Amino acid sequence: MFFKIIGVIPARLKSRRLPEKPLINLCGKPLIQWVYEQSKKALDNIIIATDDERIRSVAEGFGANVVMTSNKHQSGTDRVREAVSDIDVTYVVNIQGDQPLIPPSMINELVDCLINSEVPMVTLKKEITRDEVENPNIVKVVCDRNDLALYFSRSVIPYSGVCHKHIGIYGYRKDFLFKFAQLPQGILEKKEGLEQLRALEHGYKIKVKTTEYDSFSVDTEEDFLLVKKLMNKK
Repeated sequence: MFFKIIGVIPARLKSRRLPEKPLINLCGKPLIQWVYEQSKKALDNIIIATDDERIRSVAEGFGANVVMTSNKHQSGTDRVREAVSDIDVTYVVNIQGDQPLIPPSMINELVDCLINSEVPMVTLKKEITRDEVENPNIVKVVCDRNDLALYFSRSVIPYSGVCHKHIGIYGYRKDFLFKFAQLPQGILEKKEGLEQLRALEHGYKIKVKTTEYDSFSVDTEEDFLLVKKLMNKK
């Protein structure tokens, strides 16, 4: 069966800062279920890619399509690549499994950019706030005049008036996703801990569309409590 677009949510149980993060109870549902349900509002075809049987069991319990992958992957992108390896699809969207508040409209914006761009890899950015500029957990991006990425960093680049906040959602053409996953890591990727720099180091372009939407990653207990507070206000 052919699919034009598939969204993949990579999920692993091990997390250094927040143990068993995908299964943590968030307002009555496991965190991964919130991500899945938000993503389904934007895309018909969503896969959860995991190497853990507990995640598989929970995800299938709320109706998700699950693909089991290797437990040796070093990144979410590698897991996404394996998940779609046997699927006839043109475009693949990598949706982070720790963003339970991800707006469906944000996913739609990314897909629109991906389909209408000649660049094989796309992502999003938004205006950065003063509080976020110095935070190393907030990835910054600077772009050229055509919104093609020049550099991503956890540091301020080159100063707060120019850089934007990077939103960690990616779209790829499937053929490029496989090419990207096979590229060797470069010095910049290793230093920054940002795999998107691998594409730039090897001379590939990344289109970065500006969005007004934001999304909160749950990486720590403090993040979890913040998201829980935001949800309880709805």
